[in-house]
Amino acid sequence: MSTLSIDSKTTALVLIDLQHGIVGRAGGPRPGGEVVRNAVRLADKFRERRATIALVRVSFAADRKDAVNSQVDAPMPMSGPLPSNWSEIVPELGPREGDLVITKHQWGAFYGTDLDLHLRRRGVRTIVLAGISTNFGVESTARDAFERAYQLVFVEDAMTSITADGHAFVIQNIFPRLGLVRSTDAVLEGLA
Repeated sequence: MSTLSIDSKTTALVLIDLQHGIVGRAGGPRPGGEVVRNAVRLADKFRERRATIALVRVSFAADRKDAVNSQVDAPMPMSGPLPSNWSEIVPELGPREGDLVITKHQWGAFYGTDLDLHLRRRGVRTIVLAGISTNFGVESTARDAFERAYQLVFVEDAMTSITADGHAFVIQNIFPRLGLVRSTDAVLEGLA
């Protein structure tokens, strides 16, 4: 495993769906609270270095007409009205002054948002990526970022999924083909 060297001027921390309605639903391999704690450590260091931080959340209109509505065999369970704070970023994470807040209406953070525009205008070439769910929102965003020629660093212990198996499959089989998989500590060390 190569030593990581992160240039804070050209790197963004992108955190996926660390919001009230999702953090508590995490299932494995770690609880959402542990993911948030590691994400906060990352965000604090990125803010200290004045690097770009994008907090991505998923949200829908009250009538959900802006949500993807395709026929699928295994729909995501979302019935009834969502709690009023469902899409709010968890307070321990932010947002803080200078953070980008990106609202998406599907799994990936690029399609239908201005994330790419914000990153390119700031000269970002590398994305450090974490959040919930590893094999849904994080993976969809990663694939899109890879196709847009961003360098990617995945923070394995700052993400989790609905199941430990789903998380493990992506960490072992997909992310190593898209970028570098590292721990929170390794990313913090690489940013120093």
